[in-house]
Amino acid sequence: MSEPSVESAAEYVTAGSAGAEAVAAGSVAAGPVAAESVGASSVAAALAAVRGVFGAAAASAYLGESVTVAHHQLGAAARARAAGACPALVAAALLHDVGHVLDHDSAAALGRGEDIRHEITGASWLARWFGPAVTEPVRLHVEAKRYLCAVEPGYHDLLSPTSKRTLAMQGGPLEGDVLVAFGANPYAQDAANVRRWDDAGKDPDAVVPPLEAYDDLLAGLVRVPDARPGPAAR
Repeated sequence: MSEPSVESAAEYVTAGSAGAEAVAAGSVAAGPVAAESVGASSVAAALAAVRGVFGAAAASAYLGESVTVAHHQLGAAARARAAGACPALVAAALLHDVGHVLDHDSAAALGRGEDIRHEITGASWLARWFGPAVTEPVRLHVEAKRYLCAVEPGYHDLLSPTSKRTLAMQGGPLEGDVLVAFGANPYAQDAANVRRWDDAGKDPDAVVPPLEAYDDLLAGLVRVPDARPGPAAR
């Protein structure tokens, strides 16, 4: 069975979210069955959207690296799981570069020397279904690279040529107040961990589990809208 496209996944999400929003708004009575339906539709919508993005990522070269975006993210997730990371961090590693797929100008922007802030695009998209324990490490993983370059001797030398090139586009190593502020961020360590798994997930010969291996993990992290009792249930 072919994976759904990003566009078809988005259509599925719109349809699947409508019922959840109606319950949350109180226009539909919310009992145990309704709440269960809302939760199931939210999970199904999230998984469909992730599969759609990965379907596109499987055909997307990873900005001069020797792997596709999909293989890279699966590699990062495998590293996170092997390290014993919590489910939210494994999900962040798995999804950290979805912004490159969602922004169709990503490869062209690299050629122009332009930073498209893929981490912001990806985190905003993921926030439809996942909480900050997933989205914040995604949003901060580029800044984490800049942070590690500033505070960890030798880290810069471990970066791939493409990562060194994009580092300059992204502003270079952090300095001054920005450096201090990142270190004080409660998600700084999580973001740094995701960054390290990101750096390690670029081996084209690595054997990585398929996306389906993370279905249960992702399903357990999907946020379900608050189902308040509707007029008929009061």
